[in-house]
Amino acid sequence: MEIKIMKNILDRNQNRADEVRALLKDKNVVMVNIISSPGAGKTTLLERTCGELKEKLRLGVIEGDITTDRDAQRLKKYNIPIVVINTEGGCHLDSHSISKVLGSFDLDNLDMLFVENVGNLICPSQFDLGETFKLAVISTTEGDDKPAKYPMLFREARAVILNKIDLLPYTNFSFESFRRDLRKINPSVPLFSLSCTRGDGLDEWFEWIIDQSHK
Repeated sequence: MEIKIMKNILDRNQNRADEVRALLKDKNVVMVNIISSPGAGKTTLLERTCGELKEKLRLGVIEGDITTDRDAQRLKKYNIPIVVINTEGGCHLDSHSISKVLGSFDLDNLDMLFVENVGNLICPSQFDLGETFKLAVISTTEGDDKPAKYPMLFREARAVILNKIDLLPYTNFSFESFRRDLRKINPSVPLFSLSCTRGDGLDEWFEWIIDQSHK
């Protein structure tokens, strides 16, 4: 019975996701679903990306959070449209919540819409939002075993960001083990090694994400 109920939920979510995807395609808007554990650096990545690209691309952000708008407050300084979705305890966003807030954006004057999903590697990976693609963000402080333990996200991601490489000397993170596990799951996925606080690797990331806006 529980399996049947979950299947019905996923079916309904998929139907709405298909509608969202069709709308965004019609408006030529790329939607990026950013998925990571709490504290991996999603918001810092968005701060650096919005700061660099707000004059080059017309950007918008949907912030998914359980209760607060603190992440959105950090992005206000970039003067881009931002909508917060509070899940009130829910561990992920879904296509229905995304559909409801799209009307808050002028999609005709938007190139790229970033969705900062709720911090979680499991639930957000299972729900299609109607996004153009998923972006997986992992940090060195979480350990190198995440691709092996959470393969669904890394299998579906169009790109993977390894953040906080400046902290590598202070962790037991093995880049070789991480890369080996990742390549077993997704052999050709682009991997960006970054320090969003120090700036390492950001130029390559900026070039790649700009290129995605033209596809």
